[in-house]
Amino acid sequence: MKLMIAIVSNDDALKVQKALVNEKHFVTRLATEGGFLKSKNVTFMIGLNDEKVVNVLELIEKNSKKRQKLVPNTILNEFGAFSAIPQEVEVGGATVFVLPVDQFVKI
Repeated sequence: MKLMIAIVSNDDALKVQKALVNEKHFVTRLATEGGFLKSKNVTFMIGLNDEKVVNVLELIEKNSKKRQKLVPNTILNEFGAFSAIPQEVEVGGATVFVLPVDQFVKI
């Protein structure tokens, strides 16, 4: 048995959740926030059997897309003032952790 923790962009979370529920996977959804870009995310906790890991990874990949976003890049100029020059970064997609589960108890 595995515990999958999938951190997904808030923009893709509903699509990912619907795809997982349609395939009869039990999902717990948590509202989270990224530390680097301070953007809203959703963290899914999914308990599943080992043989379903590949299927769930495919569902998450299919329904969470990477995209480009402009974010301020603050730098110090020669006068000591800060300047915010936008920089394009890649956001979205998903970060997934798959962990072994020693015991599962439903009370």
